[in-house]
Amino acid sequence: MRSHVRKAIALLVLGLWAVASFASAYNAQPKLVVIVVVDQLRGDLLERYHDDFGEGGFRLLMDHGAWFTSSYYNYSTTKTAPGHATIGTGTYALGHGILANEWWDPKLRRIVSSVEDVNTRPLGLPAGVEGERSSASPHNLQTDTIGDELKLATNGQAKVFGVALKDRAAILPVGFSANGAFFIDPKSGVFITSTYYMPQAPAWLVRFNAGKTRESYLNREVKDATGKVLRSTAPAKNSRGKDVSFYELVGSTPWGSDYTIDLARQIIDNEKLGTGPVTDLISISFSSPDILGHRVGPDSPEDKLMLLALDRSLAGFFQYLDARVGKGNWAVALSADHGIAPMTDYASRMRIPAPRFNTDDLRAQLNQSLKQKHARDSKYVTYIDYPTVHLDSEAFEAVNETEADAEKTVADLLLQLGFRYSATKTQMAAGNIKNSVFRQQVLNSYSPLAGWYVFGLMGPFELPGSGWTTHAVPYSYDAHVPLAFYGTAFRPGIYRESVEPVDLAVTLSSLLRTNKPASAVGRVLSEAFADNPGVGIAASSASK
Repeated sequence: MRSHVRKAIALLVLGLWAVASFASAYNAQPKLVVIVVVDQLRGDLLERYHDDFGEGGFRLLMDHGAWFTSSYYNYSTTKTAPGHATIGTGTYALGHGILANEWWDPKLRRIVSSVEDVNTRPLGLPAGVEGERSSASPHNLQTDTIGDELKLATNGQAKVFGVALKDRAAILPVGFSANGAFFIDPKSGVFITSTYYMPQAPAWLVRFNAGKTRESYLNREVKDATGKVLRSTAPAKNSRGKDVSFYELVGSTPWGSDYTIDLARQIIDNEKLGTGPVTDLISISFSSPDILGHRVGPDSPEDKLMLLALDRSLAGFFQYLDARVGKGNWAVALSADHGIAPMTDYASRMRIPAPRFNTDDLRAQLNQSLKQKHARDSKYVTYIDYPTVHLDSEAFEAVNETEADAEKTVADLLLQLGFRYSATKTQMAAGNIKNSVFRQQVLNSYSPLAGWYVFGLMGPFELPGSGWTTHAVPYSYDAHVPLAFYGTAFRPGIYRESVEPVDLAVTLSSLLRTNKPASAVGRVLSEAFADNPGVGIAASSASK
């Protein structure tokens, strides 16, 4: 009996080894790679709700995929744009340049978005729907992505697409050479793309936007188990008397994720992904958990409902992939762009110090101190996007202060005002910052794209603003995210070693046998591959 068991195990291992060994982009094995990014999914939440999930969604990866339980970002500014750029490029802001969702541009003298591109126009808006005048592109990226390397390796034959409610989440993971990235016009909710990718909207996108899908998500109610209405997508006015945008109405509900999947299926069906001679790739980012999570926090019942609904939606999507692409013909990698801090009142109930601070007050205090120092009234500090303080170079140059001196002055003021740590852009660029447990994370957050700035860190659980929660810092609750791989080439099991999201792109590059992204610093998670002879069969988390 034992001999038969040993033979069965040996055949299983041999079969897995054979499948993994023949995988490559050049022979379309797998036919389709799917990168799933869940915006604001902290790494512990899937473990917390494991037993509440069904079999075919998150647990498909947790119980039957390679599941890494200790994945943490190794940089400081844990926000949506840099997180998505990191997943796609396999490097941090130091390599890809995307330091935040937005920053102060000293040339334009205004705040700019990470993907804003005034040289592009939106495509896909139906007649009569007024949207933004300009659109977006990956032009701020300082390096390429896993999608770019796949296109290079296959002489452009591979099809690469990104989709999300947010433009930055659709664009940054797939990079420069993608066939398209699709995101919504926030006000109307129409899915659009950019003239960066194509001269006109695809006919299928025009048909989709002209249909009833978008409208079908309006006038719905999110209810808890008792029937209590938690949220509604009925059109409404905000406190200023303006129409609440589709992004806010539907994006903050589970139907925002369903709407994203609707568009992903349109891409796969109409662009015929997974049917060509080489591997195709699609990145799908689910923005709704982030839109809601800021309001209610990660420990709320409503946040749990959001994840349970997304679990069911993913299960349906994976079944669709089985039918459309074929079982065993697709692979998926799962991660998140950042975690999230608990709500202040939640942390306080555990007797964990969780004070608040106001960034508007902080900016006023800094400007007042600088006014007194220089005997000149000016807006020296233009913008605070915690943990980054942006300075107006022109204001400091008018009082004959250099960048290094101006940043040092503000960094010292932050410490006087209660910050635990500060570092200047000049110091970060030179690799010359003071010692801290977060020294490497701060260095990895450097980017030359913005003007003069200072990084400043408050204590753990200390949040800016009031009411909502957020993410932005290197503390574990913001840095911890899930990381998993599923497909015939991967060895199911729980892997507890410390890993980073930068490992996702290089691991997929190894699977596809392409070059890794040009500036990637991650490592190949070889232990997750079925053909790794140095690793025994890992214990499946199905035994939980």
